[in-house]
Amino acid sequence: MKITIVHGQSHQGSTCHMARLVAEELGGEISEFFLPRDFGQFCTGCTACFEDSETKCPHYGLLSPITEKLDEADVIILASPVYVYHATGAMKAFLDHYGWRWMVHRPEEKMFQKQAVCISTAAGAGMKSTLRDMADSTFFWGVAKTYKYGVAVNEVSWQRVSEKKKLAIKKHAARLAETIRKRAGCVRPSLKTRAFFAVMRQMQKRGWNKADMEYWAAKGWTKGKRPWKP
Repeated sequence: MKITIVHGQSHQGSTCHMARLVAEELGGEISEFFLPRDFGQFCTGCTACFEDSETKCPHYGLLSPITEKLDEADVIILASPVYVYHATGAMKAFLDHYGWRWMVHRPEEKMFQKQAVCISTAAGAGMKSTLRDMADSTFFWGVAKTYKYGVAVNEVSWQRVSEKKKLAIKKHAARLAETIRKRAGCVRPSLKTRAFFAVMRQMQKRGWNKADMEYWAAKGWTKGKRPWKP
Protein backbone atom coordinates (compact mmCIF):
# COMPACT_ATOMS: atom_id res chain seq x y z
CA MET A 1 0.00 0.00 0.00
CA LYS A 2 1.26 3.47 -0.89
CA ILE A 3 0.41 6.39 1.38
CA THR A 4 1.02 10.08 0.72
CA ILE A 5 0.78 12.55 3.59
CA VAL A 6 0.57 16.29 3.01
CA HIS A 7 1.13 18.20 6.25
CA GLY A 8 -0.32 21.71 6.41
CA GLN A 9 2.58 22.90 8.54
CA SER A 10 6.34 22.38 8.68
CA HIS A 11 6.63 21.65 12.40
CA GLN A 12 5.99 18.18 13.77
CA GLY A 13 3.24 18.74 16.32
CA SER A 14 0.13 16.83 17.37
CA THR A 15 -1.47 16.78 13.92
CA CYS A 16 1.72 15.47 12.35
CA HIS A 17 2.00 12.70 14.95
CA MET A 18 -1.63 11.67 14.42
CA ALA A 19 -1.17 11.50 10.65
CA ARG A 20 1.93 9.37 11.07
CA LEU A 21 0.14 7.06 13.50
CA VAL A 22 -2.57 6.36 10.92
CA ALA A 23 0.01 5.84 8.16
CA GLU A 24 2.12 3.52 10.31
CA GLU A 25 -0.94 1.48 11.28
CA LEU A 26 -1.77 1.12 7.59
CA GLY A 27 1.73 -0.05 6.77
CA GLY A 28 3.40 0.22 3.39
CA GLU A 29 5.37 2.92 1.58
CA ILE A 30 4.93 6.39 3.09
CA SER A 31 5.73 9.67 1.32
CA GLU A 32 5.52 12.93 3.28
CA PHE A 33 5.39 16.58 2.27
CA PHE A 34 5.48 19.54 4.64
CA LEU A 35 3.92 22.88 3.75
CA PRO A 36 5.15 25.49 3.11
CA ARG A 37 8.60 23.87 3.20
CA ASP A 38 7.95 21.63 0.19
CA PHE A 39 5.47 23.91 -1.55
CA GLY A 40 4.63 27.42 -0.46
CA GLN A 41 3.41 29.32 -3.52
CA PHE A 42 0.10 31.15 -3.72
CA CYS A 43 -2.25 30.72 -6.66
CA THR A 44 -1.96 33.80 -8.90
CA GLY A 45 -5.53 33.53 -10.20
CA CYS A 46 -4.35 33.49 -13.81
CA THR A 47 -6.99 30.82 -14.74
CA ALA A 48 -4.54 29.18 -17.18
CA CYS A 49 -5.08 25.78 -15.54
CA PHE A 50 -8.83 25.99 -16.16
CA GLU A 51 -8.88 27.50 -19.60
CA ASP A 52 -5.82 25.93 -21.19
CA SER A 53 -3.70 23.39 -19.28
CA GLU A 54 -2.42 22.79 -15.76
CA THR A 55 1.07 22.76 -17.29
CA LYS A 56 0.68 26.51 -17.88
CA CYS A 57 0.48 27.17 -14.13
CA PRO A 58 3.58 29.18 -13.11
CA HIS A 59 4.07 26.72 -10.22
CA TYR A 60 3.46 23.52 -12.18
CA GLY A 61 7.05 22.29 -11.94
CA LEU A 62 7.25 22.91 -8.20
CA LEU A 63 3.95 21.14 -7.59
CA SER A 64 4.61 18.14 -9.84
CA PRO A 65 6.51 15.99 -7.29
CA ILE A 66 3.55 16.17 -4.89
CA THR A 67 1.02 15.58 -7.68
CA GLU A 68 2.89 12.45 -8.77
CA LYS A 69 2.84 11.03 -5.26
CA LEU A 70 -0.86 11.84 -4.83
CA ASP A 71 -1.57 9.95 -8.05
CA GLU A 72 0.53 6.96 -7.02
CA ALA A 73 -0.99 6.70 -3.55
CA ASP A 74 -3.66 4.23 -2.48
CA VAL A 75 -4.40 6.45 0.51
CA ILE A 76 -4.03 10.23 0.71
CA ILE A 77 -3.71 11.87 4.13
CA LEU A 78 -4.24 15.63 4.43
CA ALA A 79 -3.32 16.92 7.87
CA SER A 80 -3.74 20.42 9.25
CA PRO A 81 -3.89 21.86 12.75
CA VAL A 82 -6.65 24.36 13.42
CA TYR A 83 -5.63 27.93 12.64
CA VAL A 84 -8.43 30.37 13.55
CA TYR A 85 -11.07 27.67 13.02
CA HIS A 86 -9.77 26.66 9.60
CA ALA A 87 -6.95 24.84 7.82
CA THR A 88 -3.58 26.53 7.69
CA GLY A 89 -2.92 29.11 5.01
CA ALA A 90 -0.25 26.79 3.58
CA MET A 91 -2.77 23.97 3.17
CA LYS A 92 -5.31 26.30 1.59
CA ALA A 93 -2.71 27.69 -0.83
CA PHE A 94 -1.74 24.14 -1.76
CA LEU A 95 -5.33 23.02 -2.39
CA ASP A 96 -6.03 26.17 -4.42
CA HIS A 97 -3.60 24.86 -7.03
CA TYR A 98 -5.80 21.84 -7.74
CA GLY A 99 -8.96 23.66 -8.77
CA TRP A 100 -8.45 22.34 -12.29
CA ARG A 101 -8.76 18.80 -10.89
CA TRP A 102 -12.23 19.33 -9.47
CA MET A 103 -15.02 17.37 -11.16
CA VAL A 104 -16.30 20.56 -12.71
CA HIS A 105 -13.10 20.64 -14.79
CA ARG A 106 -10.67 17.73 -15.34
CA PRO A 107 -10.66 15.20 -12.47
CA GLU A 108 -7.95 12.55 -12.39
CA GLU A 109 -9.61 9.17 -12.86
CA LYS A 110 -7.29 7.45 -10.36
CA MET A 111 -8.93 9.49 -7.58
CA PHE A 112 -12.21 7.62 -7.97
CA GLN A 113 -10.55 4.48 -6.61
CA LYS A 114 -8.66 6.04 -3.71
CA GLN A 115 -9.34 6.59 -0.02
CA ALA A 116 -8.39 9.73 1.88
CA VAL A 117 -8.10 10.76 5.50
CA CYS A 118 -8.40 14.36 6.68
CA ILE A 119 -6.81 14.89 10.08
CA SER A 120 -6.88 17.88 12.40
CA THR A 121 -6.10 18.75 16.00
CA ALA A 122 -6.60 21.80 18.18
CA ALA A 123 -5.97 22.77 21.76
CA GLY A 124 -9.68 23.52 21.93
CA ALA A 125 -12.12 23.61 19.02
CA GLY A 126 -12.41 24.19 15.29
CA MET A 127 -11.69 20.70 13.97
CA LYS A 128 -15.01 20.36 12.14
CA SER A 129 -14.52 23.42 9.92
CA THR A 130 -10.84 22.61 9.39
CA LEU A 131 -11.63 19.06 8.29
CA ARG A 132 -14.27 20.40 5.93
CA ASP A 133 -11.69 22.71 4.32
CA MET A 134 -9.70 19.65 3.25
CA ALA A 135 -12.56 17.20 2.66
CA ASP A 136 -14.20 19.62 0.22
CA SER A 137 -11.22 19.12 -2.07
CA THR A 138 -11.04 15.33 -1.74
CA PHE A 139 -14.75 15.13 -2.58
CA PHE A 140 -14.49 17.38 -5.63
CA TRP A 141 -11.35 15.55 -6.75
CA GLY A 142 -13.56 12.45 -6.90
CA VAL A 143 -11.89 10.49 -4.08
CA ALA A 144 -14.06 7.44 -3.46
CA LYS A 145 -14.06 7.58 0.34
CA THR A 146 -12.89 10.30 2.73
CA TYR A 147 -12.58 9.80 6.49
CA LYS A 148 -12.42 12.72 8.92
CA TYR A 149 -10.48 12.44 12.17
CA GLY A 150 -10.31 15.45 14.49
CA VAL A 151 -9.19 15.59 18.11
CA ALA A 152 -9.06 18.31 20.75
CA VAL A 153 -5.74 17.48 22.40
CA ASN A 154 -6.05 20.24 25.06
CA GLU A 155 -2.41 21.19 24.57
CA VAL A 156 -0.27 23.13 22.11
CA SER A 157 2.57 20.59 22.24
CA TRP A 158 2.40 16.85 21.48
CA GLN A 159 4.91 16.23 24.25
CA ARG A 160 2.45 17.61 26.80
CA VAL A 161 -0.59 15.68 25.54
CA SER A 162 -1.70 13.23 28.24
CA GLU A 163 -0.77 9.58 27.89
CA LYS A 164 -4.44 8.69 28.23
CA LYS A 165 -5.34 10.81 25.21
CA LYS A 166 -2.39 9.51 23.21
CA LEU A 167 -3.52 5.95 23.88
CA ALA A 168 -7.07 6.79 22.75
CA ILE A 169 -5.67 8.38 19.57
CA LYS A 170 -3.55 5.31 18.84
CA LYS A 171 -6.52 2.98 19.30
CA HIS A 172 -8.70 5.10 16.99
CA ALA A 173 -5.90 5.22 14.42
CA ALA A 174 -5.67 1.42 14.48
CA ARG A 175 -9.43 1.03 13.96
CA LEU A 176 -9.43 3.56 11.14
CA ALA A 177 -6.48 1.84 9.45
CA GLU A 178 -8.24 -1.53 9.67
CA THR A 179 -11.35 -0.08 7.99
CA ILE A 180 -9.22 1.41 5.20
CA ARG A 181 -7.35 -1.87 4.65
CA LYS A 182 -10.60 -3.81 4.35
CA ARG A 183 -11.82 -1.46 1.62
CA ALA A 184 -8.52 -1.28 -0.25
CA GLY A 185 -8.93 -2.26 -3.89
CA CYS A 186 -12.72 -2.46 -3.75
CA VAL A 187 -13.82 1.01 -2.64
CA ARG A 188 -16.45 2.69 -4.81
CA PRO A 189 -17.46 6.36 -4.94
CA SER A 190 -20.49 7.33 -2.88
CA LEU A 191 -23.89 7.96 -4.42
CA LYS A 192 -23.29 11.69 -3.84
CA THR A 193 -20.05 11.56 -5.84
CA ARG A 194 -21.63 9.61 -8.69
CA ALA A 195 -24.61 11.96 -8.77
CA PHE A 196 -22.36 15.02 -8.92
CA PHE A 197 -20.29 13.37 -11.65
CA ALA A 198 -23.51 12.79 -13.63
CA VAL A 199 -24.40 16.48 -13.38
CA MET A 200 -20.91 17.48 -14.52
CA ARG A 201 -21.17 14.96 -17.36
CA GLN A 202 -24.27 16.69 -18.70
CA MET A 203 -22.58 20.08 -18.40
CA GLN A 204 -19.55 18.85 -20.32
CA LYS A 205 -21.81 17.58 -23.10
CA ARG A 206 -23.21 21.07 -23.56
CA GLY A 207 -19.87 22.78 -23.19
CA TRP A 208 -17.93 24.44 -20.42
CA ASN A 209 -14.61 25.29 -21.92
CA LYS A 210 -12.59 23.70 -24.72
CA ALA A 211 -9.91 22.11 -22.52
CA ASP A 212 -12.47 20.46 -20.24
CA MET A 213 -14.74 19.30 -23.07
CA GLU A 214 -11.85 17.67 -24.93
CA TYR A 215 -10.64 15.98 -21.73
CA TRP A 216 -14.05 14.46 -20.89
CA ALA A 217 -14.58 13.35 -24.48
CA ALA A 218 -11.15 11.71 -24.66
CA LYS A 219 -11.88 9.80 -21.45
CA GLY A 220 -15.20 8.62 -22.88
CA TRP A 221 -17.02 10.01 -19.85
CA THR A 222 -19.60 11.92 -21.91
CA LYS A 223 -20.63 8.51 -23.28
CA GLY A 224 -20.69 5.20 -21.43
CA LYS A 225 -17.38 5.12 -19.57
CA ARG A 226 -16.99 5.97 -15.88
CA PRO A 227 -13.71 6.53 -13.97
CA TRP A 228 -14.64 4.07 -11.21
CA LYS A 229 -15.28 1.16 -13.61
CA PRO A 230 -12.56 -1.01 -15.20
